[in-house]
Amino acid sequence: MAEQHTPVALVTGAARGIGKGVAASLLGAGWSVAITDIDESAGQAAAEELAWLCAAGGRVEFIPMDVADELSVAACLERVEEDFGRLDGLVNNAGIADPDSGPVEQLSLEAWNHWLSTNLTGPFLVSKHFIGLLRESGGAIVNMASTRALQSEANTEAYASSKGGLLALTHALAMSLGSSVRVNAVSPGWIDTRSRQQQASDPLRPVDHLQHPVGRIGQPEDIGSLVAFLLSPAAAFITGQNVVADGGMTRKMTYVE
Repeated sequence: MAEQHTPVALVTGAARGIGKGVAASLLGAGWSVAITDIDESAGQAAAEELAWLCAAGGRVEFIPMDVADELSVAACLERVEEDFGRLDGLVNNAGIADPDSGPVEQLSLEAWNHWLSTNLTGPFLVSKHFIGLLRESGGAIVNMASTRALQSEANTEAYASSKGGLLALTHALAMSLGSSVRVNAVSPGWIDTRSRQQQASDPLRPVDHLQHPVGRIGQPEDIGSLVAFLLSPAAAFITGQNVVADGGMTRKMTYVE
């Protein structure tokens, strides 16, 4: 009988928000999770908070990493190899969340490059360095894109471009890695990443929820459960895809009456 291993995932940008929700879902599904973030204090606090979710054999560990710094990414790889010895899933979630870059004629090259270096170059660098471990395990990658890669508001050129590029990187990697490593993207819509306490004390308007065909705004665990599926053997026939999780908003026709 083959030896059973607890699967190991790396989730970048997991100190808060969607990344933290993804880590929670994976821990609940029996994975061990290495969470990374550029914010060391928040990342360590997140790991401590998530520890109670660890199933038998699983564990959570925080590793500081700046996804836009190749030396930092290489150092993280060394830690994962030393502390876990394997990697079965990679979730490229780290990114600049604010989509508003102001009027395009005022957008500096420095700001443009900052968005792209974190949101697009980061996933490239992390994937590049961790593909070896993923090949060994027959693992999978999930890139966290956005519905803003498919539709836009004004003044979001840098963010939209970075997420659109991430979709292209996803299907390119899927073709390059073939049967050895599956690669997919998830494009969330409006996800309320505030704490439960904040959501209760300052609730969103009913109209915010009701404009979604499913009747509510998303929660991090909605994305977490989808990512857990895409990393699992149940999704073995899925690669090169972008899965939109937005409560139906991108399928909704909207006309001013």
